[in-house]
Amino acid sequence: MKYETITLERKDGIGYLTLNRPERANTISFQLANEVVSAMDEVEGDSEYRVVILTGAGERHFCGGADLRDFARRASQSRNTDTQPGANKPDRAARRDMFSALEESRVPVIAAINGAAMGGGCELALACDLRVIADTATIGLPEIRFGALPAGGGTQRLPRLVGPGVAKEMILSGLPITPQEAFRVGLVNRVVPAVELIAQCEAIARVYIDRAAYALKTAKALINRGLELPLKEGLALERRMIAEMATPEERRKAQEQAAATQKTYARIFNDRS
Repeated sequence: MKYETITLERKDGIGYLTLNRPERANTISFQLANEVVSAMDEVEGDSEYRVVILTGAGERHFCGGADLRDFARRASQSRNTDTQPGANKPDRAARRDMFSALEESRVPVIAAINGAAMGGGCELALACDLRVIADTATIGLPEIRFGALPAGGGTQRLPRLVGPGVAKEMILSGLPITPQEAFRVGLVNRVVPAVELIAQCEAIARVYIDRAAYALKTAKALINRGLELPLKEGLALERRMIAEMATPEERRKAQEQAAATQKTYARIFNDRS
């Protein structure tokens, strides 16, 4: 597909999804949000995508949050349309939001935080599976400073990741934190030099590409769903999903691949055959 506010490219199994509004700090407009969902739908429908790296265009911003002017303009247009006699109402059918599109994707999604990740930008990173941040970037949820609150999952995903104490400190103050502090509290997985950001994310991605796609998909779903369940129910879900996650042929192929690259696995599977 052709996109205007993002780019999506694929190379050697890695999808590069870039927020491409550098002149507006890569902020989230209505169009960008829809295009991210469409891009992730494209990824879902193409088995050649094995991992996605999400980043922002330019060097200053990963994503500066919501484009408030864009959403205010659309809200005004919607009100005007609603008051016109006989006007066609806009389609209000529920559509998967971009945060869920990232979180629920079958492939691992790595946030390559190249610059400021504020508000909705932080929430985009929270919806990814891993977060790698440049040592020159910042991250935070500033909404309370102008009388609002995070509305893209920040109040729910952040405490699940870093605990309620750290989440409250960040959300109640609205102050950004440094990459080093983000790593200390567990908000990001790694802090790397800015010039090495994409290369480091690609190195992580290549490890995942070597793993069985069905196992990656199942592991991601189990972890995400298990966070919402009592332990006993989560264990039952684990047993069921692992038993059903692949055909015998798919498992055999994964074992053969492991045996071809690791002598230990070769001995194990040869003994079992």
